Amino acid sequence: MTMHELAGTLMGVALVGLGIWLLPAVTPAAQAAEEPAASGGARIRTLLLTGGPVHDGKGIGDIVQAAMEKTGRFEITRVNEDLNALLAERIAPFDLVVFYWTMGEISEAQKRGLMNHIAGGKGYVTFHSGADSFREDPDYRAFVGGYFVTHPRYRTYQVSITENDSPITRGIDEFMITDEQYILSYNPQVTVLANSLHKGQLMPVLWTKDWGKGRVFYSALGHDPKACEQEMFQKSLIRGALWAAGREIPE
Repeated sequence: MTMHELAGTLMGVALVGLGIWLLPAVTPAAQAAEEPAASGGARIRTLLLTGGPVHDGKGIGDIVQAAMEKTGRFEITRVNEDLNALLAERIAPFDLVVFYWTMGEISEAQKRGLMNHIAGGKGYVTFHSGADSFREDPDYRAFVGGYFVTHPRYRTYQVSITENDSPITRGIDEFMITDEQYILSYNPQVTVLANSLHKGQLMPVLWTKDWGKGRVFYSALGHDPKACEQEMFQKSLIRGALWAAGREIPE
């Protein structure tokens, strides 16, 4: 090899080495961050917590989990019958909590874990008996924005959308639903997104509210697995979950 050829070879090796040194290290986490879900960013870390002595929490949770996962927007961690999932150290990783629980009792540590977590800027979604959880607990009632009073028989009724420019209900006018209609006492400061009629009186079906820096969405729908299979139940719940998590809602 001539001196000229040797110099060219050494120069090429040096440039390759320099190129390798200049390449940034790509960890699996960084690679994942560079490849967001096509449907609008990284998936939302979601705790789906179901339970309580009334309603089919597990069956309802199965349907809700499948519907949410189908969107590609949520990374679901499923917990059944364990309110300790709300303790501060266990709830910390989640950006969104979806909660379905009837009656029961919540400890002070569980309650503070949940409420402080949401107040810090996270999202909370509860539906149907989420307004009948932990009866007589004034803190939880204030957190959700209302509570269950009674219900008529399971039947088909009309849901009408209020004149509110919420992305949760945008493009929806009214719809029929077959479910157990909840009659609720609620804080008039919540933002009601949809109503139904009961004995001539308007009764909220969907509402939103703030909690500190966080967001709360409530739906009165979802009595049983059959009710949760309906298109408008799933559409409103998923939109409410995206809103609570601060994510873009598709048209």
